[in-house]
Amino acid sequence: MAKAGYQNTKIVATVGPACSSYNGLLELAKAGVDVFRLNFSHGTHAEHLEVINHITAINLKFGFHCGTLADLQGPKIRIGNIEEKEVMLHNGAEIVFTSDRVPGNAERVYMSYENFPKEVEAGERILLDDGKLVLQVISTDREREVRLKVIHGGMLSSKKGVNLPDTKLTIPSMTPKDHEDLQFILKQPSVNWIALSFVRKAEDVKELADLIEAAGHTAKTIAKIEKPEAIRNIRKIIKQANGIMIARGDLGVEVAMEKLPTLQKEIIRLSINRSRPVIVATQLMDSMINNPSPTRAEITDVANAVLDGADAVMLSAETSVGKHPALVVHAMNKIITEAEKHYSPRIQHSVPSAKSRTYWSDTVCYHAARMAQDVNAKAIIGMTTSGFTAFKISSYRPLDSKIFVFSEQLHMLNALNLVWGVQTFFYDKFSSTDETIYDVVNILLEAGEVKKGDIVINTGSMPMHKKYRTNMLKLTLVD
Repeated sequence: MAKAGYQNTKIVATVGPACSSYNGLLELAKAGVDVFRLNFSHGTHAEHLEVINHITAINLKFGFHCGTLADLQGPKIRIGNIEEKEVMLHNGAEIVFTSDRVPGNAERVYMSYENFPKEVEAGERILLDDGKLVLQVISTDREREVRLKVIHGGMLSSKKGVNLPDTKLTIPSMTPKDHEDLQFILKQPSVNWIALSFVRKAEDVKELADLIEAAGHTAKTIAKIEKPEAIRNIRKIIKQANGIMIARGDLGVEVAMEKLPTLQKEIIRLSINRSRPVIVATQLMDSMINNPSPTRAEITDVANAVLDGADAVMLSAETSVGKHPALVVHAMNKIITEAEKHYSPRIQHSVPSAKSRTYWSDTVCYHAARMAQDVNAKAIIGMTTSGFTAFKISSYRPLDSKIFVFSEQLHMLNALNLVWGVQTFFYDKFSSTDETIYDVVNILLEAGEVKKGDIVINTGSMPMHKKYRTNMLKLTLVD
């Protein structure tokens, strides 16, 4: 059974009560979802396991390669419970944030981050409820209490999130809950990507990567960019991570709002240059949580992400708790399809560097994309075990040539479903080079992806059975 029309830009959909059943997930997969996101801020391990099993079963039954992304909650800072459900904070009023677990009111509120009094400085901004309320630090006793002034007030209710854009925090990127969730995730072989929230530096991502490697798991890392400190360290973070998510919710709160569009474009540009898939996330189709169609601004937002070159666009509450999960995916697919007609890559790639440890393979992938353009090749075909070839060729954004990747690693095929333009096929024969090339071209011919007389570019390694890094480039006429 085929999925909805194929696009280069992929769709990530968050799973929740609105779509977590087998039939709900199948409907989204048919509608065009490429990767399912499991949000570990919500749900139990048993509920997530059921979803993982459903995705695995759907992939096997229908021949899909839907990826699975596990998203760790990270150190989310919140206030405690408010006594009367909600309280009005008036402009100019003063309020105390305390480490004591007191019922909250207009004068005193519990805040979950114990080191807050030690790390905050007078004059720093404190943002509540996604930036709807703005406070400023007056003083701190360095132990348990911080006195703040209300700059922009409003109604405050229980458990609202706290953002500290001006404060340099020592809080670890992975909380005890994250470590517990990670232990569960690393027992699930079909999880392909693990996202780390509130990344501030490359070492945060390395810590996660080391834990994944120690467990012998195949999952790849995604760094969620949502802190000003991450922006300052963005190049090193992109180099360390396997993928990037521009998490515009918290990022849009913690940086000046007018900077968000250009930050999105720059992070996408840097990610593509490093051959890292990049996801644009948060509020892309927010109105469709309740409505059957998106706003004009949302349509433009999705299209701009496509025109910026993002590998994927992500749905959050729209699919997890919204009223029209499949309708949202269909609408997003239509927007992507139209936007891609006008996409023209503006990324300027440097030639492969002889200093790179993958120089030979870099050179093959670079020239595969160049040659495909020169000879008007219909497809670039790669054989991969690690995914390197797919990441690299995709980063050159060969608009006029489809990218087909063959592998015997099912987990790799599912992981690559996140990557711009990549279509994956299972293949486990790998005999001689000539036989394998003939075989994969015939598979594409029978699938209707190429036709007789087409020119395709083959990449791979010689000898095939050794599965070295990519070291071969061949121009093939389909006959």
